[in-house]
Amino acid sequence: MPFVCLLRSRSANRFQAGLCLLLALLCGGVAKARAQAPTPLPTGETFSLQLPANAAQEQDAQAGTVQFIGTATVIIRYQGFTILTDPNFLHKGDHVHLGYGLTSERRTNPAIRFEDLPPIDLVLLSHFHGDHFDQLVQERLNRATPIVSTKEAGERLKRLGFTRTFGMSTWDRLEVRKGGARLRITAAPGRHGPAGVAILLPTVMGSVLDFGANPDVPDYRTYISGDTLVYDDIRAIAQRFPNIDLALLHLGGTRILGVLKVTMDGKDGVRMMQVVRPKKTVPIHYNDYDVFKSPLADFAREVKAAGLEQDVVYLAHGDTYTFGPTQR
Repeated sequence: MPFVCLLRSRSANRFQAGLCLLLALLCGGVAKARAQAPTPLPTGETFSLQLPANAAQEQDAQAGTVQFIGTATVIIRYQGFTILTDPNFLHKGDHVHLGYGLTSERRTNPAIRFEDLPPIDLVLLSHFHGDHFDQLVQERLNRATPIVSTKEAGERLKRLGFTRTFGMSTWDRLEVRKGGARLRITAAPGRHGPAGVAILLPTVMGSVLDFGANPDVPDYRTYISGDTLVYDDIRAIAQRFPNIDLALLHLGGTRILGVLKVTMDGKDGVRMMQVVRPKKTVPIHYNDYDVFKSPLADFAREVKAAGLEQDVVYLAHGDTYTFGPTQR
């Protein structure tokens, strides 16, 4: 709490300055005591989504895959669910708009074309930015596709004509059913840049995906960071969701105007691993646009220095990571 002291005369200076200091110390002590007092973890709203079952669902029950398409775009297949994240299908040389008149040029091609996508159950969108939901996707994606994102993004998607949007705040969750399969998606903390700058950028969410009939003891647990930096609220993720099996981390060290960092660089990525403690980590979102200033080599160097090489899986565009259920 700020205190403003109006000093009316030289004789009052010492008294009022001392009073201000005393009040500041008292309030600081109260704030410290409040910070140290244990508080219950907040809970969010719960939403639900029913998906139609399909014939291939049973044979997909045990085998899971994550295919890296490029940027933050992956296709996750497990227990009959097919999930597309942050769809970006522009090609090398195309540009996206980042707001405030800023653009960025794509340096790579996606591993597959938008037209070659498999049937998608839902889209998981960390935030509404051109390199995560580009103009091609905005035009061609079926308007009835379920899209899970922030409340801010949900409103923008509705204005574009999408009819099944789920706008979530931190710790909200979506319970998804598809035949006998169950999936819980929980919105996790995320902040797209330093505190003073994040208010000028889109609201961001991370996501925790819990697959299985009992999401509190999931068959497999995945964390997707979204475009965030590592900050205090991130620590609550490990507290709420221990035993994360796989983390997909958005790296790249994205810098606006070449100066302001708004996504994790290599060192931040290792810090995130140490905070969230996943069993395996796959780095994504690191080399596709000219605003990405921290190449994958930065992350690999920091991983080696931290002795975490056995915990990281590196995927080239188009590569697939395969996983199965975890024994809890």
